[in-house]
Amino acid sequence: MQKTFDVTGPLAIEVQLAAGEIEIDPTLDGRAEVELVAHDEESQRLVEEARIELRDHHLVVDVPHKRGGGFNLSLIFGRTGIGCRIRCPAGSSVTAKTKSADVTARGTIGGLDVRTASGDVEAVDVAGSVNVKSASGDIRIHTVGGGLNVQTASGDVEIGAVRGPANVQTASGDVEIDAADADVHAMVVSGDLELGAVVRGQVNAQSVSGDVTVGVRRGSTAYLDCNTLSGDTSSDLDLQGDAPADGGPLVEVRVKTVSGDIRITRAPAPAQSEEVHA
Repeated sequence: MQKTFDVTGPLAIEVQLAAGEIEIDPTLDGRAEVELVAHDEESQRLVEEARIELRDHHLVVDVPHKRGGGFNLSLIFGRTGIGCRIRCPAGSSVTAKTKSADVTARGTIGGLDVRTASGDVEAVDVAGSVNVKSASGDIRIHTVGGGLNVQTASGDVEIGAVRGPANVQTASGDVEIDAADADVHAMVVSGDLELGAVVRGQVNAQSVSGDVTVGVRRGSTAYLDCNTLSGDTSSDLDLQGDAPADGGPLVEVRVKTVSGDIRITRAPAPAQSEEVHA
């Protein structure tokens, strides 16, 4: 099934798809294109019953769930579910609800809100905020221009850069944020937590058995409050001379673990091409 709409400007896209793949390609000006491709016979019936409509700037793709729990040979011999590909203008926001479909957004989208059980989430550039709630899917996003809110049980979380406040909670997944420009609140149970570079604000990190590493940008003043029951604690910061003379940004780092190790490192100053947002 294919549908095309003439549009002006970014859209608010809402997708409901139980299984398969959701792909967002925000590189099309003046139009929105939706394509649904079934990977098995039962899914073809669902495609025919799907609702695709545009109201003002709100694009809805609603695919019904499979009925019953009958045996499907495609579970053994091939792919199942439905592939959903949407081409739309840059800056469009995306909301997706799924059981196991992977969600992928290439290019720049305005915002991302995903609810999934086991699907992976991947995006290149999100200009606004990101909200993801997942049971076991992995989450990989290169750049988040707004705030970040992630809750997952066992999926890994990999973020390149986040400009707004970040809140991440996970049970056994690892969390890695390369660069954070604002507050970070992270809670992990057995996964490792690594914050490559923080520049200002408050960092609150808690872990049971996972290791925690926090890198403080060179040029930032650091206040450290680190406690562990049986893990090791180390710091690369020079407490005598590392604080900038001009009283640069302050980072308050508070880390607590039970058996995980804590390491505080000095991250390099931003390159001249990098912009550190206030």
